[in-house]
Amino acid sequence: MKEKELLEIITNYFEEKIFDNHKINALKTHSKLKSYKINPIIVKYLSKILEDNFTPVGIAKALYYPRILGTSINTSFGTRIQNMFVELGLASGSLIKGMDIEFTDKIDGRKKWCQLKSGPNTINSEDVNPLLKKFSTVTNLARTNAINLNNSDLILGVLYGDSEQLSQHYKKIDTQFPVIIGKEFWHRITGFPNFYEKLVSNLDEMILTLNTEDFFEKGYKALAKEIESSDLFDFS
Repeated sequence: MKEKELLEIITNYFEEKIFDNHKINALKTHSKLKSYKINPIIVKYLSKILEDNFTPVGIAKALYYPRILGTSINTSFGTRIQNMFVELGLASGSLIKGMDIEFTDKIDGRKKWCQLKSGPNTINSEDVNPLLKKFSTVTNLARTNAINLNNSDLILGVLYGDSEQLSQHYKKIDTQFPVIIGKEFWHRITGFPNFYEKLVSNLDEMILTLNTEDFFEKGYKALAKEIESSDLFDFS
């Protein structure tokens, strides 16, 4: 597949599978009161900040804003991209526990077993040892089964950012197993050295043309209406 064709396919994938699905879920799921576990004390404070009062709209915004602007799309991002790599034939799902995908490295030609992470600050200190243990387990399994594998074939792939942005937690892992981030990762999996920059540019252009259809406002207003008719809060 040519670079331009692959860029177009992946850009469309982002629009349809990530951004459009985000909008659909915003209205289908996140505008429903049942999808939230509410702290009745904190939510009143947040409502006061947002609306200068304790109101259904203030509560709705306090619940809806962080869900839509943060967790709902960030949580699904890595999984969506993992599925995309498999669907486009750039990788296959790994049969080895602890690894997400397997692919032939377009730089060195070797097979890579990869666990995917979204960005350069998406793990914490508690994640480091379990990740190292997973990689070591795969190494031992390979030895047992006479698989031609060395430490450089087990990688942690980070989808965006650059090496200077990597947290100390990633850098600790990188002393034993390669952490491949951003431009280099996309080069290795697509075979095109400047694919990452071109993809980011394409996505920037596409995002500015998206029709958001006021889904954000529709969502929190629907949630506010449900809050107003519920018996969870006393607005008198």
